[in-house]
Amino acid sequence: MIRLAFTACAALLACGAALSQVTLVGRQNFSGAELGAPAAAMFRLHLTLVRLEGSGWTGARALAVLRETAGILAQCGVAVERAELQSLSAPNHLDFSTPAARELARAHPVARPAVYLVRDTKSRPAFDAEAIGRGNSATRPELADTVWMTAATRDPGVALAHELAHVLMDSGEHSEEEGNLMGEETSPRNVSLSAAQCARLRETGGRNGLLEKNR
Repeated sequence: MIRLAFTACAALLACGAALSQVTLVGRQNFSGAELGAPAAAMFRLHLTLVRLEGSGWTGARALAVLRETAGILAQCGVAVERAELQSLSAPNHLDFSTPAARELARAHPVARPAVYLVRDTKSRPAFDAEAIGRGNSATRPELADTVWMTAATRDPGVALAHELAHVLMDSGEHSEEEGNLMGEETSPRNVSLSAAQCARLRETGGRNGLLEKNR
């Protein structure tokens, strides 16, 4: 009994130490005008980006990626109207794994949908970027409506649009249509979304409170 109590206490102390190492070190806000938001969009998207210091991501790179992503989502009548970039010092959470990500999300809650810019992944098989929607977060509810991107992600602007579409549609489906954004492999040549995909993205994203409708 004493040994079990000691083990539990040690685990709690270790967890507390890890959480105490998550520190907000900076914020930047970007307006729709800075992100190229179309004036006549049907829906507005507000994003939170969390950049981990030491991950290889810079604020300038994050903004460039976001601008490209915003241009791709605009085809569905969705404007990235506002984005907040938060920079964190979190040395124990630089690489994605479900336990580390859950711990980080609990230590530093942010508005959703949220994009986390990390160094690498410990998941196997390894993915450069991963989307976690409502449908695949039952065992990890802290991560619902988030995207996790490593510094090595290829074509990151396209990849972020792809992963955000997964989150907004709450679907892991891929498309075999040539040139479609939701193909299994991201590529600068794959940036189009069908009318049906856009409708699902708007409907599901709006129903889940991730998009706001313009009036």
